[in-house]
Amino acid sequence: MPTRDGATVEAAPATAAEVLTVKSYKSDEKPVWCPGCGDFGVLSATAKALAMLQLPKKDVVAVSGIGCSSRTPYFMSTYGFHGVHGRSLPIATGIKLANPDLTVIVFGGDGDLMAIGAGHFPHAASRNVDLTCIMMDNQTYGLTKAQASPTSFLDQKTKSTPYGVISRPLKPVLMALTSGATFVARGYSAKPNDLAEIIRRGIEHKGFAFIHVQSPCAEFFNTYDYYDEHVTSLPEGWNEHDLAAAINLAASEEKVHLGVFYEEERPIYEKAAREFEPQTQEFVLEEYLKRFA
Repeated sequence: MPTRDGATVEAAPATAAEVLTVKSYKSDEKPVWCPGCGDFGVLSATAKALAMLQLPKKDVVAVSGIGCSSRTPYFMSTYGFHGVHGRSLPIATGIKLANPDLTVIVFGGDGDLMAIGAGHFPHAASRNVDLTCIMMDNQTYGLTKAQASPTSFLDQKTKSTPYGVISRPLKPVLMALTSGATFVARGYSAKPNDLAEIIRRGIEHKGFAFIHVQSPCAEFFNTYDYYDEHVTSLPEGWNEHDLAAAINLAASEEKVHLGVFYEEERPIYEKAAREFEPQTQEFVLEEYLKRFA
């Protein structure tokens, strides 16, 4: 390359693309979760999954509602949207429809997604919006100090159920399978490496991916000992494409199975919606109003 005085110098070699590490996806904000909270494991596993995929941070959006687990976007260095209680899936759907090229990850708890947000869950699944929904299930409302949640165990005594829970707990994996989710899995926050691989697969999957994570609350309902004893891998030779088998297992399991219950390929919602674009016409208010005259 010539300089002003006519001399030439060699151009500097092009630098290699930046290699993103686990730390690259974590923000400078320190998590405010209680010591021992399972959500630390989920955050770590998510960062590991993103590092495996080397996704540009500008192309990733973390969306949440309200709850301990919904603080997650603050602790990631990607884009984030902290919404209102139970509305993470509609917000994420809007983001994905507006820009299908983004990788959109939804974070929520058992209260956020299975209670006030439960009405949105089956529709996002049946539409097969290309989202990765990670539900951190601790069987309690930890942020508001230990009330019963939709997944609380029968007879569980909480501040809102001092005599014990008398309603049967919801089964999130079963709900996802019967609602039409095309990727359904379960992980355990105390096994972050295994969980990272599940999240990686969920992000790569084209369609609605639901990942149910047993993420104990060490402060108000510590279930680490319970899950250490009860978690197990899916049966050897498990067929991830057998929906009936996945539903039967999710409905009847006595152990807490970890792994991918089910996966299928189906057209994604945002792509199908865009196929109508050639048929769109300019909206003329006057012409529209004539229809009601």
